[in-house]
Amino acid sequence: MSQRWLLTGSSRGIGRALAESVLSAGHRLVATARQASQLADFLEQFDDQVRTVDLDVTDPVAAERAIRVAVDEFGGLDVLVNCAGYGNVNSIEDTDLDEFRRQIETNLFGTIIVTKAAIPIMRQQGSGHIIQFSSVGGRIGAPGRAPYSAAKWGVEGFSEVLAIEMSLVGVNVTIIEPGGFRTDFAGSSTSLSTGRPEYDAVVGAAVRMQRAYDGRQPGDPFRAAQVILKVAAMDQPPLRIPLGNDAVNALEQADLARLEELRRWRELSVSTDYPEE
Repeated sequence: MSQRWLLTGSSRGIGRALAESVLSAGHRLVATARQASQLADFLEQFDDQVRTVDLDVTDPVAAERAIRVAVDEFGGLDVLVNCAGYGNVNSIEDTDLDEFRRQIETNLFGTIIVTKAAIPIMRQQGSGHIIQFSSVGGRIGAPGRAPYSAAKWGVEGFSEVLAIEMSLVGVNVTIIEPGGFRTDFAGSSTSLSTGRPEYDAVVGAAVRMQRAYDGRQPGDPFRAAQVILKVAAMDQPPLRIPLGNDAVNALEQADLARLEELRRWRELSVSTDYPEE
């Protein structure tokens, strides 16, 4: 069955692969990017199936306008995907506060802003699916990427609460957690700084790994897009789904280590309770 989609970050990476896959599957799409001119080929190829819209996700007025295009042109909104985002590499000490704010504004507040613009439409419909892009770095602190991880951990918490609330009005929520994919995210769209020598073992190593990793990541963006299409078609989708063997392995190890630590320190943790009478 044809669905009505809105996708942020449609111009590159997994977002572009997903936009192409959504349209090729016969769905209708509001494709957004900071510069919608980058999406002109979609209009040429898919004609009435697609609308392209300029969208800075940190602008609430622009977000409302983009959602309104879906309603006015397609009659509603079935699937919202918050895919826009970026992350630079540097140490916490050497990342200035303005850069922290920019990354958190885009990756966290951008997701919140666009989601809030879509909620009233989906609530009134009594249906819909909100798909949020997090990352492995939204569950595991990513060395050299403190602003990005801070934002993506925020996306995870925000989306957990959102899922509970939206379940009351018939709307599903899914958090996507990609590992490494062969996109521009690890290339020219990322600023890399090795920073001070004191942090080289962590930050410098992250920069060297990313440079060596670029073009060798295991993830295929178009295979990721097919998984997202399957999830969007489910009546009872997962709250979270990691993408890629590297993501699954890293998250499994981290969750097991977190559980082990919780158990190791359980006695100290519960010692804060009032004594039982």
